[in-house]
Amino acid sequence: MKDINWLSTGYQLGIGFRKRFHPLFATTSSVKGFTLKGNDALSNNLIRNARNLNFRSFNIQIEQKIEFIVAAKEKFSPSNLLLGTYPSPNRSQQLYVFSGLGLMYFSNQGYYNKLGENARWVNLRNLQTEGINYSPITLTIPIGVGFRIGINRTWRLGIELSYNKTFSDYIDDVSTVYKNPSSFSDPVAAYLSNPSDLTVTQGNGFNWFGEGYQRGDSKQKDAYYHANFVLSKNITYKDYGLRRKKLLRN
Repeated sequence: MKDINWLSTGYQLGIGFRKRFHPLFATTSSVKGFTLKGNDALSNNLIRNARNLNFRSFNIQIEQKIEFIVAAKEKFSPSNLLLGTYPSPNRSQQLYVFSGLGLMYFSNQGYYNKLGENARWVNLRNLQTEGINYSPITLTIPIGVGFRIGINRTWRLGIELSYNKTFSDYIDDVSTVYKNPSSFSDPVAAYLSNPSDLTVTQGNGFNWFGEGYQRGDSKQKDAYYHANFVLSKNITYKDYGLRRKKLLRN
């Protein structure tokens, strides 16, 4: 959490189908598109700032989650009321935790900004800036908590916070060590492998980012956080609130 930079916050848009199959459990199938990005130039850490690596990535993910409804307050008035009776307020509030499994495709780019040349975004994976041909597909595991509240009898509005673990360390194209600059035949790849300011990172016998020096941290796979607003419509209403009360009493 200490590494979160709000200027690098991306966006997400998705659609899904949720099925509540038990008073305490529900499952959601979804597909979503979202962005991830990072930029060393925004860091207050001196060494990371000097490293000057950056990336952006557009990602598509399919996901299957299961929810455990920790607490709920659900009460609905009957659809058909007798003459002279009055409806009670409809309530639908749920607090839940969830986990699941996803499959994500990522397309990462780096900003080529070498002095004297046209600045542009460049696809990173084929450049092999660390000499590794990695896959653009990875499994993901979301773990999170959510809360939803009923706007009326059928519509719900909620928020979900999640930590998403991946099994790739190359979403940002940074994982292992620096290559020898002379090993690149493509000058764009050579620059993006080490865009640091050499006047800061080299001199008087030291070289922060020379060949074989640490470029990333391969011991930790990439991960990201999501904070999402969720709007949903109930199309198959069942009184799970009443069933939940009976279940918990038993």
